[in-house]
Amino acid sequence: MDLDLRSVRYFVALADELHFGRAAAKLYLSQPALSKQIRKLEERLGTRLLVRDTRHVTLTARGERFLVEARQLLAIAQSMQQPDRVNSLRMAHIFELDTSRVIADAFASACPDVDLSEHAMDSAAQLEALLEHRLDVAILRISPRMVLDHPAGWTHRLLRLEPLVLVGHPGPAGPADSLLDRPLDVFGDPPESGSYNAHGDYLTALEHDLGVRLRWLGTPGAFSHCLTRVTRAPGPTQFLEFHSYAVRYAEHGLALSWPREAQPYYPWSLAWRDEPASPALADFLRIARDEAGRRGWLAHPAAAHGAPWLPPDDPSRAA
Repeated sequence: MDLDLRSVRYFVALADELHFGRAAAKLYLSQPALSKQIRKLEERLGTRLLVRDTRHVTLTARGERFLVEARQLLAIAQSMQQPDRVNSLRMAHIFELDTSRVIADAFASACPDVDLSEHAMDSAAQLEALLEHRLDVAILRISPRMVLDHPAGWTHRLLRLEPLVLVGHPGPAGPADSLLDRPLDVFGDPPESGSYNAHGDYLTALEHDLGVRLRWLGTPGAFSHCLTRVTRAPGPTQFLEFHSYAVRYAEHGLALSWPREAQPYYPWSLAWRDEPASPALADFLRIARDEAGRRGWLAHPAAAHGAPWLPPDDPSRAA
């Protein structure tokens, strides 16, 4: 029996989401196209992998077993397609946020003989690529869902607590401003968007736990696009932003202030597979930890006003 690896990959995405709409968005497919591919896979296997109704998708017992086999198959296929590069390392970045870039630059400077391959992926895609052997290390925000869906096979360690700060229109900024006086604009995809991710999960926790009112603007991507949205915003708008982006807004004359009621931190973590580390990976992990210590990435900034805040169920709280 010949299996189409594309259909297998689609099944794994659907099994991860248990929702045709979210899985289709993740795969850049229409829902009918995804349904057709899953039906073809079931016909080829001669068994049902999923139970569907108008509201739920669940795996059958055979589907649960096939999911384990499918992940192994995709990992083997990916490994076979990779060139045999002993002295190499594969990592990814999330847009132009500077945590992974700082570490990549430090590693490239310290280990110029290592072939560092860099990609662009959000947190969920990084974890998937890591577990499928398409990345060697990830720098990402780990959500509770990730730990629940993938309880074994990988290790993570907190790398940075990046402050979120407030950005407004040009003009003088006070040392602190309220999170609660007005709705805050955020660059993120809301739960109903179909592209909800680890960043959205964090923002939802912020809304629910602190009572902050958010206006979700979607994810424009590059800093230049975010800057355009901020400068075009009418009225006394405030954006809640990563500190690494906010300092770049300030260079363009926009006001930056620290939250008054609480200080949200966005947790960035290192993640790698539970297997013997290559010399390149061991060097990367060491350099990342040293750089985090040198830059004080796990310290509460002196300029911060509010008490530190993380989502109540965030996996990084233990660290």
